[in-house]
Amino acid sequence: MVASNRDRAHTLTGAEFRILLALVDGARHGYGIMQEVLRNTDGTVRLGPGTLYRSIKQLLASGLIVESEARPAAEVDDQRRRYYRLTDLGRREVAAEARRLERLVRVAQSKRLIGVTAT
Repeated sequence: MVASNRDRAHTLTGAEFRILLALVDGARHGYGIMQEVLRNTDGTVRLGPGTLYRSIKQLLASGLIVESEARPAAEVDDQRRRYYRLTDLGRREVAAEARRLERLVRVAQSKRLIGVTAT
């Protein structure tokens, strides 16, 4: 069962949501997460290192991500990098947040704040 916002230890911030989205397709290191966030936002959101690592610390503490033990081949890896991956809880939470945002978009569409799609 997915926890509601009231049941969560905290509500996801925008940075946390974007980090979780960046990890949906697999483990990434910090710089890889930053690059995926840039791609996912068409270059409009650039996470700085302070925001990134503060958010990662919170996501680790919340059990939404874990440090991954899987690593790329040694010839393409830097041992100093830490790789992060979603937990099952993290996957459920990012999906729940996406659904919550989708509902908000529908409300905005109903109020003609953004384009309404034909049904």
